[in-house]
This record gives sequence, C-alpha cells and structure tokens, in this order.
Amino acid sequence: MLRRPERLEQFRENPRVTLLAGDLTKPADVVKATKGADLIWSAVVDHDQTNRPTKNIIAAAKLNRVERVVETSLLGLYNEVPGEFGNWNRVLADQLLAESSLTYTTLRLPWLNDRPEVNYTLTHRHDQFVGVSGSRRSIADPSLGANDSLGIGDSTTEGATRPVY
Repeated sequence: MLRRPERLEQFRENPRVTLLAGDLTKPADVVKATKGADLIWSAVVDHDQTNRPTKNIIAAAKLNRVERVVETSLLGLYNEVPGEFGNWNRVLADQLLAESSLTYTTLRLPWLNDRPEVNYTLTHRHDQFVGVSGSRRSIADPSLGANDSLGIGDSTTEGATRPVY
C-alpha cells in the first residue's frame, strides 16, 4: 500500500504483488492492506506526532491476526547516537511496537546510500549506533531481530558529522 501506487507500476503483473492506494493514517486503509498478510513491513518512518501510522498497523495486525511486523525507523531512536546528529532522529513508534504483544522488529536505519558493498554492524537497543550511513544492499533478512530494535550502520562512516553518500 502506498499513496501513489503508480510509482511501482513495473510490479503490477507480478503475481506476488498487489498494489493498493492508501494512507497509513487511515485505519480502514491499513486494515484492508493487511488482510491475509503473513507479515507487515512498513517502510516509512513514523514522524506523526500521535504515531497514527504505527497505532494503525498494530490495530490492523491484531484484527487481521498478523503476528509479525517489521518497521523502519532511524538511528538515534534511543539516544544511542551522540551529538547533534543524534538529536535529529527522535521518534516514539518503537515503544508502541514493543508494548503491542506482536513479534516485531524495528530497523533503525542510517542515511542510506547506493554503494555496492554489503557492509554493516548490527547494534541493539542499548548499544551505541555505529556509523551514520549504510548501503541499501546491507538491509536484509526479515526474521533477524525478532522483538528487537536493530541499528544497521557502516562502521567505516563512524565519526562522520553528516551522512556519507
């Protein structure tokens, strides 16, 4: 489900893909999009002041009996990124997932780049985040990190004061 499904038109004929127009802040859209799903993957960062997207995902998952949720967020979620860079990225959606009784994973992503290498260091909820950027190719395996919040960063960008592209 996305606001403008025509952006993924190249997948329309794929039998494993169903494109739906919808909005994560509208409960009925989320319920419809998750009906019959095995896993809910939310590839947006919930910056909504009242966390409507995450609350709607949790409610829809419970209603549709979807036990597994993967949600993307940002590095710095738990103050694990020091300095001003870490201050940019505070959100609370992960706490809602942790309290939901669902099996969830929060992927605390750095600023992503198109480097071809797969190079990352995993950090957990109370670990200091490593790096400030990471390649899109380094994001993998939805079974990894069940009921955890994983930071995935490229250690070669550690100490940088801004994202590395």
